[in-house]
Amino acid sequence: MAKTGYTRRSLLKTGGAAVAASALPAPMIWAQETKNIVLRQFGTGVSNLNDVAKKVKEDLGFTLEMTALDSDAVTQRAATQPDSFDIADIEYWICKKVWPTGNLQAMDTSRIANYDKIVGIFRSGKLTPESTIAQGTAPHTVGFVEGPDGTSFASEETGWMTLIPTIYNADTLGIRPDLIGRPIESWTELLNPEFKGKASLLDISSIGIMDMAMVCEAMGEIQYGDKGNMTREEIDKTMAIFTEAKKNGQFRAFWKTFDESVNLMASGEVVIQSMWSPAITAVKSRGIPCVYQPLKEGYRSWGGGIGLSKSLSGMELDAAYDYINWYLSGWVGGYLMRQGYYSAVPETSKEFMSANEWGYWFEGKEATDVITSPGGDALAQAGETRDGGDFYERMGRVACWNSVMDENQYMVRKWNEFIAA
Repeated sequence: MAKTGYTRRSLLKTGGAAVAASALPAPMIWAQETKNIVLRQFGTGVSNLNDVAKKVKEDLGFTLEMTALDSDAVTQRAATQPDSFDIADIEYWICKKVWPTGNLQAMDTSRIANYDKIVGIFRSGKLTPESTIAQGTAPHTVGFVEGPDGTSFASEETGWMTLIPTIYNADTLGIRPDLIGRPIESWTELLNPEFKGKASLLDISSIGIMDMAMVCEAMGEIQYGDKGNMTREEIDKTMAIFTEAKKNGQFRAFWKTFDESVNLMASGEVVIQSMWSPAITAVKSRGIPCVYQPLKEGYRSWGGGIGLSKSLSGMELDAAYDYINWYLSGWVGGYLMRQGYYSAVPETSKEFMSANEWGYWFEGKEATDVITSPGGDALAQAGETRDGGDFYERMGRVACWNSVMDENQYMVRKWNEFIAA
């Protein structure tokens, strides 16, 4: 980070854009120019972390004020309160709802130092050249616009991104193996009467319905044309199956926040549920057995990125680009990968992880020593491997992405009816 020979002043003198993007390490702005800058960021608790804000202050000099909200509140704020933020840390399905409002500005990829190292999922849609693009709102389908004032999504890389990708994962069900006592291999188990009163689903419609779809398709009850873009008939069938299960007492609770999911699982009130990777980490850090269970039908995936307010300009905009470049330079990626997430630029994260950590989290290798969380809590012992295998095995088995459907309003109405049933 200290190797840079560029400053914002030198870039302005040379025309900035003339300097190759690959030669622009962050930070570019002098600390004395940025120490009074405050950037307001909001997003979910997944990545709006105090340790990140603290590290930004240390490395870049300016202040990052973070606000953590649930996904629905994030969507509403990004779409309706454009003057309340500078940086929106949001998921790609949320971008599909927010971009049409005009509240975010397209970002110039020539200003992103590690753009060429961003994984293919976010650029072409393919993890490898042989990959099949999964159903739902795949990040690359809403990741580009035609130019700085583009209002509609582009079908390929254009040099202008809606979000700069930062974080993603292959999601599945979390289980308490000590309380279940047998193998769990299918999404169908979420509705298994064996777990009546001990199952849970997340109450975020655009995500929860994708878990529902994985279950219904695995049960053989519905064969969707596209799980990520259901017809009204498919929505009705899906909701009918889960409403019946709900009325039969299948679910202990419906959670909206990270902490709720952790407490349900750690207490033993719930033994199988929708879950996120760091929630698994949080339960395990308490010494409680918890597994992010690979399932034969594959994963439901999501990706997130950083969006910039349309009103951000001048030195604050420069600082925001510095922040993005810093974000992709490795420290944050390593921090997030220790919780089970993946970085959009994995190779820079490797520089901030031990060989043991990289082998365990990314390569699916046996741990050679204790694996700890960012907070230092033991998560795995020597000889253990990560649930689901290596990066390519996990992300290569994504069946669908979190999605916003053409029938979104109808789906949300039906979802609310289900929760109220």
